[in-house]
Amino acid sequence: MRGCRAGGRFFGAGEKARPEEWNRAALDFAAAMDLQWFAAEDEGRTEDPSEYKIRKAREEGRVAKSQELTGALILLLPALAILFLAPFILRTCVEMIRFFFSRAVELDPAKDGIIAGAFFSYFIRLALPIAAVSMAAAIFANLVQTGPLFTIKPLVPDFSKIVPRFGRYFQRTLFSMEGVFNFTKSVIKMAIIGTVTFFLIRSEIRGLANLQTAELWQAIRLVSSLAARMLIISALLLLVLSIPDFMFQRWQYRESLKMTKEEVKEERKMYEGDPQIKSRLRQRMREIMTRNMLVNVPKADVVITNPTHYAVALEYHPEQGTAPQVSAKGADEAALRIREIATQNSVPLVEHKPLARALYAELEVGDFIPEQYYEAIAIILAGVSKINEERRRTEGLGA
Repeated sequence: MRGCRAGGRFFGAGEKARPEEWNRAALDFAAAMDLQWFAAEDEGRTEDPSEYKIRKAREEGRVAKSQELTGALILLLPALAILFLAPFILRTCVEMIRFFFSRAVELDPAKDGIIAGAFFSYFIRLALPIAAVSMAAAIFANLVQTGPLFTIKPLVPDFSKIVPRFGRYFQRTLFSMEGVFNFTKSVIKMAIIGTVTFFLIRSEIRGLANLQTAELWQAIRLVSSLAARMLIISALLLLVLSIPDFMFQRWQYRESLKMTKEEVKEERKMYEGDPQIKSRLRQRMREIMTRNMLVNVPKADVVITNPTHYAVALEYHPEQGTAPQVSAKGADEAALRIREIATQNSVPLVEHKPLARALYAELEVGDFIPEQYYEAIAIILAGVSKINEERRRTEGLGA
């Protein structure tokens, strides 16, 4: 018995589904197909890749590279080399044919090693220049796109790739922007080669039709000229086509490296440390410094007071190139105790009500003075330095 399913319900052969149930089933199927085939691979990756991730991908051999650019240069440069080396290649071929034909009845290929030696000699002379140019073109194309890069990580076996993933393969090759772009690119390449071939053959159709009556040298010149023009024009057009392909590969490469917000946080933790741990460490350090701040008061350069409610002790070490630092602070009874210790240890007390309140409210023990208070603190420290100089001068005269 045949039947069908719509909207999660099975209908037999004699039962009909209502139109709204069929619509619901169609929507369900479309949604399932959209999630399975058309969803972005990196869904949720909205953040631009960090420099660390780009560097890591480069170390693994993952770089933005257009195979079309490499292929176009490997086609163009050897074709130009063949064109410029054509007289040398022709002379070598004629010499090779004359050598083998002249010795065809004199030497035994199975016994005389001269045959094999001559073959490899002519083969190297003919193939080596073209192979060298092709290799140089491949290296140059890769250097232009990726810069100097050497890594063996892509050669390391990855057994996880052995398991076939047909769903992902069809998604990537058929139902993705990459698949559409590659299909369009292939159609354009075939159109370019076909168009160039058509117009070049059409322009030489009379000469090709008369090849059966033409001399051998004339036929060779015509066919070789036609083939050379086909190669060079097609390679130039494919080189132009490789420019948008390279731009697309760069865009796709950046998209593949995009990160989720969680990945950005984890990477920031890796570089800067866990913010929660750093916050707890800072809090612990401040607690220790607060407990010991009365010990730090004698080391202070100045104590700024309210004068009775607040007291903030500052240390300044210009040789370290840092801003003045809060070494102790307190309010009410703690402020009184700071003032007493400062007086006992000859630490200058400077009354500055707004500054004392601002420093007490905004800074903790161990913090450096922010930039907006530099000018006021500089004036105070200059005054304290002048007082200390006069005190030392007076003590020197008394001695």
